[in-house]
Amino acid sequence: MGINTGYCNVGNFGSDDRMDYTIIGAEANLAARLQSIAEPGGICLSYETYALVRDLVRARPLAPIAMKGISREVVPYEVEGLLGELAQRPQVISEHATGLDLFLDVEAIDENGVERAKKRLSEALLALTIRSKPAAS
Repeated sequence: MGINTGYCNVGNFGSDDRMDYTIIGAEANLAARLQSIAEPGGICLSYETYALVRDLVRARPLAPIAMKGISREVVPYEVEGLLGELAQRPQVISEHATGLDLFLDVEAIDENGVERAKKRLSEALLALTIRSKPAAS
């Protein structure tokens, strides 16, 4: 299955001789192309869709691909499972609120990503610490 998010035209298209109820547009085209690269029985998402459902599903980015008729490279995301199934595992940390967007899957991150995450989390902790200190009078 391929899933993309965006605006399309849906309805009856054609002529008086032949009319079809269908969907047309670049977003539908991208969804069809994502479907063509999905594993049998699998689900492949566009980034736009992944951004909307990342609180619900665990997905891993695949290598960027160029698709005919699409002017930019597309990074597809392969769905691995529901986060609800993973939430009981201590290696998944997820928190979303106004001004906070954190998702860390310790099992999925590579060594380079671990170092980058440590650096960014240290920077975030320092920024929060400085913010919470009372102003000097």
